[in-house]
Amino acid sequence: MPEEAAIKHSDTPRTVASLSADLRTLGLRKGMTVLVHSSMSSLGWVAGGGQAVLLAMTQTLGVEGTLVMPAYTTDNSDPRDWRAPPIPEAWWQTVRDNMPAFDPRRTPTRGMGHIAEVFRSWPDVRRSEHPATSFCAWGRHADMITRNHGLANGFADSSPLARIYELRGHVLLLGVGHDANSSLHLAEHRCEWPRKRVLDQGAAMLVNGRREWVRFNDVILDSSDFGLIGAAFDATGVTLGGKVGSAACKLMSQVSLVDFGVKWIRENRR
Repeated sequence: MPEEAAIKHSDTPRTVASLSADLRTLGLRKGMTVLVHSSMSSLGWVAGGGQAVLLAMTQTLGVEGTLVMPAYTTDNSDPRDWRAPPIPEAWWQTVRDNMPAFDPRRTPTRGMGHIAEVFRSWPDVRRSEHPATSFCAWGRHADMITRNHGLANGFADSSPLARIYELRGHVLLLGVGHDANSSLHLAEHRCEWPRKRVLDQGAAMLVNGRREWVRFNDVILDSSDFGLIGAAFDATGVTLGGKVGSAACKLMSQVSLVDFGVKWIRENRR
């Protein structure tokens, strides 16, 4: 939403204080570990933009809490698989040979939105080292969540998603739907369905200080039914819903979500 439209659609400026109050009303508490998927434009006009949103979240969670956000760099992948948009096949090898190596300190996020990109350079934030599906974390468990992110199957049990599960963390959808709910990818990895397949993938990485195009395996993931899974999960009554600014939000247990997702996929995917 352009800034002028955000102003017209906001009855009052959103502030650190008002956003913090909304987050607490939704159910966010000090000491929680929470994975956030967000849309800045959904909040209305915010005094201080992404900085204010992050201050509201970190102050609400406190020093004992942990804030996690996706920091994906999905353009650092095999161009053979690009669909939105595809590039000419004649370009593929040039991309493989010249894509800059992933650097957790410098490589920007892609398609994650303003809040996640601001969070990437937030003080004391740690970033996992997967070249395409990294996560950033701040707070008590940031190191534990981001270390040793496995290269193959980047959303599986060696990923930050699994560390959040072990911590019995939560998921906050801040103005976005379940179609953006990456914890359901962990559910995909933890079960089988008839069309489950593994793809040979690649990315540019630093190996012993030198740039290399590294190949690895990854399950072909499918988020096309995440909206259906999320709606069925919400219908169980365990999701907390409310507004943060103008944004319709959902807060849920990640353990409950992932376990529900595993069962749903086993029963419904063909």
